[in-house]
Amino acid sequence: MELTFSRRSRRLGEGIFSLLNAKKEELLKAGRTVYNFSVGTPDFHPPVHIMEAMQKACSIPENYRYALTDRPELTEAVQGFYARRFGVELGKGQIMSLYGSQEGMAHIALPLCDPGDLFLAPDPGYPVFSIGPELTGAVCAPYPLYQENGFLPDFNDIPEETARKARFMLISCPANPVCSVADDHFYENAIAFAKKYQIILLHDNAYADLVFGGRTGGSFLSYPGAMDVGIEFFSLSKSYNMTGMRISFAVGNEQIISEFKKVRSQIDYGTFLPVQYAAIAALTGPQDSVKEQCRLYEERCRALCGGLRRIGWEVPDGQGTMFVWAPIPEGFTGSEAFALELMERTGVITVPGTAFGRLGEGYVRMALVYPVEEIEKAVRAIEESGILKA
Repeated sequence: MELTFSRRSRRLGEGIFSLLNAKKEELLKAGRTVYNFSVGTPDFHPPVHIMEAMQKACSIPENYRYALTDRPELTEAVQGFYARRFGVELGKGQIMSLYGSQEGMAHIALPLCDPGDLFLAPDPGYPVFSIGPELTGAVCAPYPLYQENGFLPDFNDIPEETARKARFMLISCPANPVCSVADDHFYENAIAFAKKYQIILLHDNAYADLVFGGRTGGSFLSYPGAMDVGIEFFSLSKSYNMTGMRISFAVGNEQIISEFKKVRSQIDYGTFLPVQYAAIAALTGPQDSVKEQCRLYEERCRALCGGLRRIGWEVPDGQGTMFVWAPIPEGFTGSEAFALELMERTGVITVPGTAFGRLGEGYVRMALVYPVEEIEKAVRAIEESGILKA
């Protein structure tokens, strides 16, 4: 029998990630030391009180039933957290849980647009920003993020005709992969742009707790008019190292949340109750570990960027997130070729910027998933390889 598959499935090639993984396995089999900076999985552990809440909930047999909805205590925990952390008051109808922000991004286009409708996503940008809506039949109109603008959108770069057709726009600050952090002016402009063209704004705020240089990450929803035009995705994965638990929240405009809940009710039986109780512990418990973790990520960022500059690779310090966005060294003309040669000669694995869009060419992304002493070893491996003298 000859099997055929959908056009959308055929479009999803494994690409560079499959190649990187295969090469990594080759190096490990050959006994090589590998420094895998490619995957953004935190090496930190969840705080003890979160794990204890999960363990306790797992010991109760009734918690293994369908959850169906968010527990009232969870909704109240989100309300309290947003009020304390961001100064944002949320009604109960403005909150819903998700199986992680990635799942939310993958499904959000279903209530917002029909096949053929246009949406705006950043280039470079996290892949699911464009792939998720495209899987529903929506059409991506990429908007550029340029280094000279601090990798923030310039709304003047979006053609008038495109803006008038767009149904929604994805924005993200602090941003993966480009590590940009926005100021008040950016959010005010974004809200004005959305109102002018009747565009829904979707703000990915996964890295609100990873902002460097003494700055504090905020919420898009804290700005006047934000509730009228959009919603925000807030994840527990990076702040509390709960990546495997898969829980985040969509919060904001009540109409959007209501429509989103309606769609997800057809495919979802609710978040596993022990995960909900772990999330409650995270949101209502002590936040000291979140601040300390941010300090450690900044320390790692400075060690990596500063170390690479010391050996001749000009990499600017990141402003936030758990990544570094590094221009490829002089003498190399392509991100993929550089990443593969770097991996072969040093065991250091990075992600070519082209994995995040056409304008990612000329960059690689590195995840801050090693302690400073291991980062220093990776820098030495790069220096000793001679690759920067090519």
